[in-house]
Amino acid sequence: MNIDLKEMTQLSAIFRELFKGYHLSRSEPECYAQLTSQQDQYRALFKALGFELVCDPRGFYYFVPEQMGAQVNKTAQRLALFTFILVEHLADQGRDPLSVLDGGSIGRDELPALLDKYRDLFLQAEVTTHEELEDKVIRRLTQLGFAEDSNGVYRFLPPMHRFLDVCLAVQHDRDLAASLHSNNLPLPAPVLIDDDSGDPIISLDEAVEESEDEAMARALAEERAAQEHDV
Repeated sequence: MNIDLKEMTQLSAIFRELFKGYHLSRSEPECYAQLTSQQDQYRALFKALGFELVCDPRGFYYFVPEQMGAQVNKTAQRLALFTFILVEHLADQGRDPLSVLDGGSIGRDELPALLDKYRDLFLQAEVTTHEELEDKVIRRLTQLGFAEDSNGVYRFLPPMHRFLDVCLAVQHDRDLAASLHSNNLPLPAPVLIDDDSGDPIISLDEAVEESEDEAMARALAEERAAQEHDV
């Protein structure tokens, strides 16, 4: 494939954002439009540089290195946990989590009550105050392109589907585990670039697929054991 760098007028901005772990969506119209119109050229160029450009059909782009680490960093854990908490919180309020997290928004004034309600869970993520919730979770969501802050109203962007996919997969696994009288399933999360640790990015699909395989293996093993016991 012939790559004409002169046509890639947004190359520098696109690479800079993707390299630091940002998820490019329509909230960055110039970069998004050029990635969409020259997707093959950008994909080929970045592959030559050692990066895999992923285009999610729901409207966002991100980088996955060819060599992916398996360690989940704290940033990804916090964001995944926050998404899972938010899904449960919204459902408890009778609000549709998908409609909120897929282009909807929450206000800054909702955060204190959310922190109080799920304090024990946030403690596991080393989030104990409203300030830490904003700094360690909300700020990172906006920095990585999952949400944008509009005067204290946080609007969620299409890349949130990466975490929503995890939540749906975890719920599926927990439903399966509940039928087998076990609920000790971990919460998987994608690894994202972290400013402090510099951890690599890992595909979210890989984390979800692994958890489902493990759950299925447990289900088959317990069913087999039950059948042997009956015999």
